[in-house]
Amino acid sequence: MAGTGEAAVVRAGIYHDSVALMRVSKALAELPGMQVALVAMATELNLAMARDLGFTTPPAGPSDLLVALRGRDVAQAERELDRLLADLSSSRGASSYGGDGEAPSPRTTHSAAGRARESAGVVLVSVPGEHVLPEALDAVEAGLDVMIFSDGVPVRQEVLLKRLAAGRGVLVMGPDCGTAVIAGVGLGFANVLRPGPVGVVAASGTGAQQVTSLLDLAGTGVSHVLGVGGRDLSAEVGGLSAVRALRLLDEDPATELIVLVSKPPDPQVARAVQDVVETLRTPVVPALPGHGDLTDAAERALRALGRPVPAWPSWPAPARPAPGSRVVRGLYAGGTLCAEAAAIAGGPPRGGGPQDGPSAGRGEFTDFGDDAYTRGRPHPMIDPALRLEALARVRPGDVALLDVVLGHGSDPDPAASLAPAVARCPASAVVVALVGTEGDPQGLHRQAAAFRDAGASVFVSNAQAARYARDLR
Repeated sequence: MAGTGEAAVVRAGIYHDSVALMRVSKALAELPGMQVALVAMATELNLAMARDLGFTTPPAGPSDLLVALRGRDVAQAERELDRLLADLSSSRGASSYGGDGEAPSPRTTHSAAGRARESAGVVLVSVPGEHVLPEALDAVEAGLDVMIFSDGVPVRQEVLLKRLAAGRGVLVMGPDCGTAVIAGVGLGFANVLRPGPVGVVAASGTGAQQVTSLLDLAGTGVSHVLGVGGRDLSAEVGGLSAVRALRLLDEDPATELIVLVSKPPDPQVARAVQDVVETLRTPVVPALPGHGDLTDAAERALRALGRPVPAWPSWPAPARPAPGSRVVRGLYAGGTLCAEAAAIAGGPPRGGGPQDGPSAGRGEFTDFGDDAYTRGRPHPMIDPALRLEALARVRPGDVALLDVVLGHGSDPDPAASLAPAVARCPASAVVVALVGTEGDPQGLHRQAAAFRDAGASVFVSNAQAARYARDLR
């Protein structure tokens, strides 16, 4: 195209979080005349992505910043990039040294933990999975609880960390712990929740978000949400962190009821955890497969507290007429929500690759939050790209079912990109499970209205959304 220029450069030794860089890329892509804007750490995956886009990439390593631009005014884009990166650096403190004689900022988890031991109780680790162990060990050895947001950590390292933590009397949340709320402070993907009497132990991030969001909508708040990582109740890990978290909440005077949320646990581990539950003073409501869905768990928690169960908000839309048999296509960001919807609407949840072929059952469900999709790219709760493509591929006559999870850490306006895709989707109907609270920054009712105006039926209960989608077949 005439007047189009391009540049692919590497800026050595500059690191920024992948989510922040994704937003920088998005801002540059919205400049007039820009066709391609890729700003990312120079991992092999991102270098390959740039080459697939037709760029010749210079030599680089994962600690370098890759910039690939194509458009009418690349020079303008580079100036805007400099401004955006400067804003990022100033917001996190670009210098390693403070002014006015302040001591140097800590360069390791060990030194930071030593300095903050008297004022901090939790270390948040979010680095590539292969680098987690030494950082998390520093936190545990300093006697601090640690939340490991990172995935890709070998299970043997998880077991090692959790056994060491048990000896030190601290809690390891994770690996792959996406959600926690400690005394009202959200970590990772976290909804804005009112304070209240319910404590949550969660081996599922989006499962915890569904339960706590429903409780909040019912006027009931939480004391703490302690994520433990999706593998914690597996046979290999043995529920080490779940047991520790249950006992911590049992000792917490602000917690009157505990909800235990998990992906399918190992049966023997589930029995061992239940043995611990029976020793606690605080009642525990299980939100586990085989104990009803997540909405049912929230309702059981409300009844146990003697509080009324409301009619959960929903905004149904007329289904588009379609001939013949329909298949429910689940396009999910949350693994536990995906599994719940698959159990209700038919068809096992699948991860590890797109599911585009004909289904032997009446539903096909893809968890786009699976490691196979998130390796080297942002989670689908942040980056909608894969689900936008999947919505466009839904076959005419089928029913599309997807979750949209609000809260801090998530896409600041998911409807801005997803609602137009919903309106263009060739499905006979689109159903949205909108997980969030009225305090979330995206605006629960504003998001619901945008999806409803695009033609979707919207439910705050994932289980109700799945049943509605099932009944449209």
